[in-house]
Amino acid sequence: MVKLLAPSILSADFWRLGEQVQACIEGGADILHFDVMDGHFVPNITFGPVLLESIRKHSQIPLDVHLMIENAEKYIPEFVKAGANMISVHVENNYHLHRVVELIKSLGCKAGVAINPGTSLKVLEEILHYVDYVLVMSVNPGFGGQRFIDRSLQRIRELKVMIEEINPQVLIEVDGGIKEGNITQVVQAGADILVVGSGIFAAQDVKAQAKKLKDLIVSSVVV
Repeated sequence: MVKLLAPSILSADFWRLGEQVQACIEGGADILHFDVMDGHFVPNITFGPVLLESIRKHSQIPLDVHLMIENAEKYIPEFVKAGANMISVHVENNYHLHRVVELIKSLGCKAGVAINPGTSLKVLEEILHYVDYVLVMSVNPGFGGQRFIDRSLQRIRELKVMIEEINPQVLIEVDGGIKEGNITQVVQAGADILVVGSGIFAAQDVKAQAKKLKDLIVSSVVV
């Protein structure tokens, strides 16, 4: 199965955002990842649909929206209108999870659910029948640049087993602390989509760093 690189623009230099997004694409990025935060569900505030819409006007790369917000259902149509291709919501704060997932799919997007490091994977058993992907947080959500939680590798392996038993079409996305030194381990644990923030944008040459990580992802796949 193809493994995908998804730079997270949360870690980009917003003064040079267009330039850095283009550099990521030229370096081999498959998806752009948007961490949307509202200061309530997580202790940070980032951006909304307007930024997504601006990037969509200049690029056809798939846009992946991770909603770390309260009342996600209310805002999903706006993100779809802005150009989202993938939208994930958290199992921790969406009480009618199936309804929210079905809303995302009805609007033509891939639907995902995100899960925090301290939440048991067991809560995913039923929703796996309906989603396109699961976003495994390998840091506590809210801020970029955090250290990867080592226990996440085992969680990815355990989730892979669950998926194989319930719905093998579901992809695993992993976000948080992924860098050059651990990206191979994350791929080999079972990740399909690798979200990388500071591991790309902290580099002097964003294009070269994106290419290096994409090459590492490809070479990490066990045939």
